[in-house]
Amino acid sequence: MIKIIAYKAGNAPSVLNAILHLGKQAEFAHNASGLENASHIILPGVGSAKATMDSLREMDLLSILEKKVLHEKVPFLGICVGMQILFEHSEEDNTGGIDTCCLGWLKGQVVKFDTKKVRVPQMGWNKVWDDCYYFVNSYYAKPENSCDIWGTADYNGTFAAAVRRENIFGTQFHVEKSGEAGLILLNSFLKGAIC
Repeated sequence: MIKIIAYKAGNAPSVLNAILHLGKQAEFAHNASGLENASHIILPGVGSAKATMDSLREMDLLSILEKKVLHEKVPFLGICVGMQILFEHSEEDNTGGIDTCCLGWLKGQVVKFDTKKVRVPQMGWNKVWDDCYYFVNSYYAKPENSCDIWGTADYNGTFAAAVRRENIFGTQFHVEKSGEAGLILLNSFLKGAIC
């Protein structure tokens, strides 16, 4: 069963609607037991890195996520903030010079766009690969390993718009709000047909 993590700051209902539109079934996961029979796991993203990590801790999901994704290799898709927390640290919610600790499944950090050069958040459509997708982000990931970069976009400079490693996928853009292109990408992920 496709499982969508429904945490406080997430965007789970919109992702569920997109999956139902594709003719597939999915359920919300609110706790560790809700992920036990997951065939796919999606972590939607709205809000900050710290709020997302705090919610995952409160829901007691960190251990089960590590088990399912890193050890059992269940396909995982992180969307927007859900992609950013795949990395080690985020400058978002930096307290006293200490960055927010994230999942650390991918090496690298998340940094803020230069507000002297661009307006934040980046809000609207931007090109990745040969299609346009919908972004709402003030921060972006800087992967340490270039092999983890799956797709890039430009916002006064190139940045990682999508990442992947084995069964772990992340999109900085909102697939569920990106029209036909987003639905095609989401369907490919669910079918295991991403190349």
